[in-house]
Amino acid sequence: MVNNQYFQNGGIGRMYDYLIVGAGLFGAVFAQQATKSGKRCLVIDRRRHIGGNVYTEPVEGIQVHRYGAHIFHTSDEQVWKYMNQFARFNRYINSPIAVYQNQIYNLPFNMNTFYQLWGVRTPQEARQKIREQVAPWQNREPNNLEEQALCLVGEHVYVKLIKGYTEKQWGRDCRDLPPFIIRRLPLRFTYDNNYFSDHYQGIPEGGYTAMIEKMLAGCEVQLKTNYFDFVREHPNVAKKVVYTGSIDEYFGYRLGVLEYRGLRFETQTLPCDNYQGNAVVNYTQREIPYTRIIEHKHFEFGNQPNTVITHEYPCEWKRGMEPYYPVNNARNQTLYEQYQQLAQQEGRVIFGGRLGEYRYYDMDKTVRSALDTVQKELSHS
Repeated sequence: MVNNQYFQNGGIGRMYDYLIVGAGLFGAVFAQQATKSGKRCLVIDRRRHIGGNVYTEPVEGIQVHRYGAHIFHTSDEQVWKYMNQFARFNRYINSPIAVYQNQIYNLPFNMNTFYQLWGVRTPQEARQKIREQVAPWQNREPNNLEEQALCLVGEHVYVKLIKGYTEKQWGRDCRDLPPFIIRRLPLRFTYDNNYFSDHYQGIPEGGYTAMIEKMLAGCEVQLKTNYFDFVREHPNVAKKVVYTGSIDEYFGYRLGVLEYRGLRFETQTLPCDNYQGNAVVNYTQREIPYTRIIEHKHFEFGNQPNTVITHEYPCEWKRGMEPYYPVNNARNQTLYEQYQQLAQQEGRVIFGGRLGEYRYYDMDKTVRSALDTVQKELSHS
């Protein structure tokens, strides 16, 4: 149970096995497994809530994803069974649509998309159209993301569905982005709008926050707590630290700052029962400043009289802002590896999660990483 008053009630003298920094998915999995094994865990988080970026909160009876859409999907049966201990997942299938110049296209790129683009109805016709589109770019070594995309899918898919969206996401022209960002673009020659091909998919009924709270049962949790201030006051509160914050911040940015892309969210309640008819609608023109609109009620098939929508705006990231997407170019990868070498010298600290490992993790990969990390740790403790 979350208990913000714990340290005001005289508990600070107690010694913990693990101080877990971050009440997000990685920290919650580690805490749950360690507690189950008889370890005493204290979880702290600088935010006012548990759940990290998967945090949801009710508005108008609708579970609102405060940090962007989170759809759980996996082909890892062990991870799926593990998560189902703490939540019942609904039957939600992620089927986003894209808007370009007021035309609607299905995502991912599939036969519905190709029909909307070219009027083709068979896989053979679609493949022929794509061959014609990519022909001018074959046998060329792409020098940037634009050329890479043209080699893979041709001009129409690139211009209408990739170019503007990608430039908004990264804040750069596609000709100034490296080709490795899109080494492959999956094309599906079936009429299937399911964005993910994983065996299991859904949203926890009642939201992610309730799920995380169940995972943290049996742990002490203190919110609105800065790790660095806390350990200065209580340096010996735990035998080990599980750190899920930014790895460069942990080391005081002594080697330099790892780069991220930022996001800004504008959420509003509207007096209508259905704003856009889909949970996620992408806007692929660069002239439209937001990348997508999320209508939260559709994640749980809601029929409330009002609705809640969120516009999502990518933005430049600066120190002090919430980091979202690692910028995995050569400079940042080299810098992260240098920080990783420092991390290996921290005998009492375990680094994990998307910030601690500088990776853009899907949720199931975060859970898998946490399960593997805690299993390894407990086997040696």
